[in-house]
Amino acid sequence: MRIGELARVTGCTPRALRHYEEHGLIAATRAANGYREYDDATVTRVRNIRHLLGAGLTLDDVRVFLPCLDGDVAAAPPSPAGLRVGRERLAVLDARIAAQLAVRDRLAAALRDAAATLASDGDPPPATSPAPRPPRASSTTNPAGATL
Repeated sequence: MRIGELARVTGCTPRALRHYEEHGLIAATRAANGYREYDDATVTRVRNIRHLLGAGLTLDDVRVFLPCLDGDVAAAPPSPAGLRVGRERLAVLDARIAAQLAVRDRLAAALRDAAATLASDGDPPPATSPAPRPPRASSTTNPAGATL
């Protein structure tokens, strides 16, 4: 099958399929006209790749699962390598979440402090005049402002 049909059957984009191929996760043969051709087993492989990506793994993580991508990855018993990769990815995600929560907490504290300062002053903040608008270009002025 050609890339368009594989994309349709798997719900992927052709671009994603080419990306998987560049990463060595799927392989295609080339027809005489240069078109990529995939065998039927590639459908299962792509669905498994998408399943693993949907679980939060990266393409590099998926590489560990190459020996079992042609079977039922979701129903297969876990392997030590698969568990290791999953735990490592979970640790990365936990660290990112913790970092985002720390940023959120700092922003929330800054907003509370600003609101408290504003409330303790009792006066509304001074009104500011809007910034002046730049002059509009006319047909006799070039962008640098010189008259033509």
